[in-house]
Amino acid sequence: MAKAAKIEFVCTECGMNYQRWQGQCRCGAWNTLAEFKPSAGQSKKAAARSVVGGYAGGVGGGSKKINDITTTEAEKQLTGIGELDRVLSGGVTTGSVNIISGDPGAGKTTLLSDLVARMSQRMPSLYCTAEESLSQFKNRVNRLKLDYNPDELYLLSETSVETIIEELEKNKIKFAVIDSIQAVVTDTANGSPGSPSQVKSAAQALTQYCKQNDVTMFIIAHVNKNNEIAGPQTLVHIVDALLHIDTNDGQIRTLRANKNRFGDIDTVGIFRMCERGMLSVDNPSEIFLSGSSTDSPGSTITCIRKGNRNLLLEIQCLTTETEAEFPQRVCVGLNMNRIKMLTGILRKHTKTKIFHDTFFNIVGGLRIDETETCIDLALVTALLSSLNEFVVPRTTCIMGELSLNGDVRPIDSGVPRVKEAAQHGFTEIFIPFRNYHKSMEGLGAKITPVKTVHELLSLIN
Repeated sequence: MAKAAKIEFVCTECGMNYQRWQGQCRCGAWNTLAEFKPSAGQSKKAAARSVVGGYAGGVGGGSKKINDITTTEAEKQLTGIGELDRVLSGGVTTGSVNIISGDPGAGKTTLLSDLVARMSQRMPSLYCTAEESLSQFKNRVNRLKLDYNPDELYLLSETSVETIIEELEKNKIKFAVIDSIQAVVTDTANGSPGSPSQVKSAAQALTQYCKQNDVTMFIIAHVNKNNEIAGPQTLVHIVDALLHIDTNDGQIRTLRANKNRFGDIDTVGIFRMCERGMLSVDNPSEIFLSGSSTDSPGSTITCIRKGNRNLLLEIQCLTTETEAEFPQRVCVGLNMNRIKMLTGILRKHTKTKIFHDTFFNIVGGLRIDETETCIDLALVTALLSSLNEFVVPRTTCIMGELSLNGDVRPIDSGVPRVKEAAQHGFTEIFIPFRNYHKSMEGLGAKITPVKTVHELLSLIN
């Protein structure tokens, strides 16, 4: 009598395995354990090797001395999409497996459609869609007016991983896109499409083939309500790079690498979604400035840092007399807790009475993280500018963090921020006193270091 296959339970949030079902996983999630039955024909040794990562070529042969191992440099290819090449640290790595995730409508399929069309001009390329028909994909290519090689671009509508690998082998594909990992299934695992066992096994099978045959692959992954990749977290450890598209208010998209084995993860790519697809933005500062030629109260320009990029943006504030019992605070793209703290600092140290409806906005639809404290001085200046009806010149850039005692604290990367502002024609730049450096003197702008919020307000007024 054949021995029954052993049943395990896998957490859909973190991927941890259990021998029996239980209500709560060690990661803290409740009711996330799903039944998983390992393949009967797979030995424990093979299963462990696939989980740990032995699929990276299947070399084996035991241990070797480090001096006996030959090294090869990772070969990178420029894709022609400037912001994508920037995030991938100089282009896509040959033979790498990359995941790109994002909310529905973020532009994952649009971006990879453009990418596979460009790569088809250099090598046999395949786009496998498990969520739409081939005619839908072709209509998108025609609508975006993508330039592709009809003899080297293959389309496939398939959900079986084994069939996908057969097509890759049959047509000698060197670049492939899988859309999406939650929609494909493999015969080596049980469960429905999108289950932890299917997602994990499918990713392992595709990665193993790519590593052994030097195929570059991009895999689209869905996200859950927490904006994280849906399915087991072991998926993140299997691939080489993890890219995520953030959807800001409006047409702006930001691409960030949360993991990259062949480069850094500090670079952020800026895209603009339009009828022509996802277009790279070479100079993001121009988008986040309103371009108004008239000076008006309540407008201040500052410089933030996204990854290793410096972006100039405009903060707008509008104050009006309240008609209700309590004044309201409205923030678009900003953290409300930060606004409450800054208004408290103004009331305490500058004796400013704010009995007005206050509205804050970031031009361009960008969202500012709560950890980005360098905009404190710009927010305070914009608020007082609208409240007291004085104009901050549009050639002035203000940056700095404000502490609870009214002091101006230093910010990181002060010199690169000042250089970015000077390159865009700002003639006066206010910075924290401790960020001042002699290298700022020859930039063609007046650098004004400040120590307290009182000093900043006296200089501006």
